[in-house]
Amino acid sequence: MSDHLSSPRALADPASDICDFFAFPSPDRPGRLVLVMTVFPRAGAGAQFSDAVVCRFRLRPARIAATGPHARFAVGPVGEELIFDCTFSVPGDDASVHDTLAQECTCTTPAGSTVAATVNDRAGGSGEGLRLFAGLASDPFIFQIESIMETLTTGKMAFGKHTTNTMDGANVLGLVLEIDHRRWLGDSSLLAIVAETLAAGSRPVRLERVGRPEIKNVGLQWNGNDTINRNIDLRDLYNDEDAFGLRAAYRPAYAERLSANLKFYDGLDGNIAWVPDEHGMHPLVDLLLDDYLVVDLSRPFSADSWSEIEQAMLAGRPHNSCGGRALNDDFLDTYYTWFINGGAGPRISDGVDQATVPATDEFPYLALPNDPTPSPTDRTHHESGDAPR
Repeated sequence: MSDHLSSPRALADPASDICDFFAFPSPDRPGRLVLVMTVFPRAGAGAQFSDAVVCRFRLRPARIAATGPHARFAVGPVGEELIFDCTFSVPGDDASVHDTLAQECTCTTPAGSTVAATVNDRAGGSGEGLRLFAGLASDPFIFQIESIMETLTTGKMAFGKHTTNTMDGANVLGLVLEIDHRRWLGDSSLLAIVAETLAAGSRPVRLERVGRPEIKNVGLQWNGNDTINRNIDLRDLYNDEDAFGLRAAYRPAYAERLSANLKFYDGLDGNIAWVPDEHGMHPLVDLLLDDYLVVDLSRPFSADSWSEIEQAMLAGRPHNSCGGRALNDDFLDTYYTWFINGGAGPRISDGVDQATVPATDEFPYLALPNDPTPSPTDRTHHESGDAPR
């Protein structure tokens, strides 16, 4: 799962579990950056945001520090960071909201001002150079679980053998911010962005974080390829880390796990596209452990542009897109193609090409929630978070 159920802690507390994170220039309103966080996997019709959880977006200016085989980004210091925090009220009775428990979302801007919206109101709220939506929505993730599980179990590519979207009919709680670029970001166009959930309180504790999709569930979850840390689930430890500065004491453990799994993918087609470095590490490890989405707001919205900036850096050429990740991007096909054949071979499809309901090009972007009636996929797939070891 992109980041659904991405650690033992997330399994225990779905209200704080980030399912996905997206960042892209608005296709409808030029000059706006759209940030989307979804939480609560397979949320029911009456699901509510937790009043004990803060949903946070962190943005820092970025630059391309190196290209070629050792491509890396550099991000601005903490003093240049912008934080948008979203909190939720305790649900209360309000017959005007379809006889449900009404709830308010409040976004606190980097300037300390606030914008509020009623949860599940598609019109959202606006002010201070941003628009805000929070509510139940169709899960935008595109995923085929049988293909990946068979591939991991057998060591042979099974992508495309199965064509049922594992997330068919699933809903999530979605949070959308549409930010005025000039009002909040000034001249900064290349941005590194992270989504987090934190325990609310005077000393907030980070519960989950997401930058690039699938770093935890595909990159760090599978233990069997890691000969050094095989018996350890690293993902809760990884969630504790600051995405803009991993602790040196733990980075080698993450690097070993990620390298082992990237090598596994590289070998699936019988060819080696990624030559390990002098220490035996996969060459993408350092780039991917700088775990944030990078968006170039000087470029217009473009679909399927996830990792295009990074791939251009590795090739030593200028990038052609805005990067980031849009809601309808079938990023897993890009992911498998990049990691298995280096992007130089045919595109590898997992057999699923779109979400249950595609997202829209207009605010609030997320599709309306699906009928809560269980679908055949709901009845036959249970997301346990378990994986082959």
